[in-house]
Amino acid sequence: MKLNQLRDVMAVAERGSLRAAARHLGVAQPALTRSIQELERELGVPLFEREAKGVVPTKMGELFIRRANAVRSELRRAREEIDQFKGEMHGHVSVCLSTVPHIALLPYALPAFRARYPDVHLDLAEGLYPIVEGPLRMGLIDCYVGPPPREPAGPELVVEKLFDNTRVIMSRRGHPLARARSLADLIDAEWLTTSITHKADEELVPLFTEAGLPAPRIVMQAHSSLTYIVAVAYSDLLIMVPKQWLDFPFTRDLLQRIDVVEPLPAPPICLVRRAGLPLTPAAEYFCDMIRRASGHLMAPARNEAGAFAGVLQAPERAVAAPSAAPHATPRAKAPAKSRKAVARNERDAPQAPAIKARKTSRRSR
Repeated sequence: MKLNQLRDVMAVAERGSLRAAARHLGVAQPALTRSIQELERELGVPLFEREAKGVVPTKMGELFIRRANAVRSELRRAREEIDQFKGEMHGHVSVCLSTVPHIALLPYALPAFRARYPDVHLDLAEGLYPIVEGPLRMGLIDCYVGPPPREPAGPELVVEKLFDNTRVIMSRRGHPLARARSLADLIDAEWLTTSITHKADEELVPLFTEAGLPAPRIVMQAHSSLTYIVAVAYSDLLIMVPKQWLDFPFTRDLLQRIDVVEPLPAPPICLVRRAGLPLTPAAEYFCDMIRRASGHLMAPARNEAGAFAGVLQAPERAVAAPSAAPHATPRAKAPAKSRKAVARNERDAPQAPAIKARKTSRRSR
C-alpha cells in the first residue's frame, strides 16, 4: 500500500467521480484508475461502485476511507509538527468548543494564540461531545472543550477537568414568569433544551423529579447557541444554561435570569484529546491558553473585581482602536511638553460632556 493510493482514494471519495478526482490531482484518469484497482486487488474488496452520476464508496470502501482520513490527518500533523519545531509558524489546528468555552474562554485564549501563531489556520467548530466523539477519536480534530462524556471515555482519550460549573434559568425580558422563585412556579412553562446529551429530557426532568414535580413541557431542542438565543429572545420559551451566559454581552442584554431557589448543577468543563499521540506545538499552545483562561475565570479575586469580564469587551475595543493590532506600526512619540504648557492646554480646552457609566447589578449566584 502506497501513500499516493490513499491520496487517490480520498480524492475520488471527496469529488464523487474519477474524472473530477483526476482533474483535482492533476493526473491522468487512466493512471488514477490503475492506482485504485491495484489497491482493491491488494485488499481483496471493491472500494467503489459506479452509479449514474459517478462513483460511491462500497461498505468496505467506507471503512477504508474512514481510516485513510485519519492517516492523512496524522501525516499532516507530523509534517506540521516538524515544521513548527524548526521555527516555522504555519499549520492547521482544529478544535470543537461548546458554548461556555466560546463565550468565557475563547475571548482570552484567541488573542494570545493569534499573536504566537499568526500564520496557523484555526478551524473552530461549535458542538457538544455526543456529536464530536467520532471525529475526535479518528483524529479529525485536535481537541474538544466542553462538558465531558457521560460514560467513561476509555484509554483512547484523555479527559482533563478545567473547572466546575452551575446553571441558571433564562427567559426573554418581560417574560410573564420572570418573578418565579422556584421550579414549582415554572411547571406550566414551555422549555427549550440544549443538545448536551442525545436525549432532550435528561437535562430538566431529573431536577423536576427531585423536587417532586411533574416533568416539564419540552417543546424544542436546539443544537447551536445562536438558536438558543433567538428562540428564547423571541418566544416565551425558557432555557437552562451555564451561568456564564449572565455575563456575555449578547445574552445579557437580550435575556434575563429567573432566579429560582433550587440549585441547578451543571457538568464541569473539560478538555478532551486523544491519548495516543501528542498534539502539534500550535495545538498544544492553544490548549495551554484555554487552561490559562480557565485559571483567570476561576480566580476568586479576579472574578470579584470583574477583571476577566473585561476580556469579553475586547472585540469592541479592537473595533474602536484598530491601531492596537499586534503588527501595527507604533506611533512616533510626541515631543515632551512642559508642565505649564500642559496645564494651560487643559485649562483652555473645551470640556466634553460627561458620560454616565451604566451601572449593572449582579445578583448573587
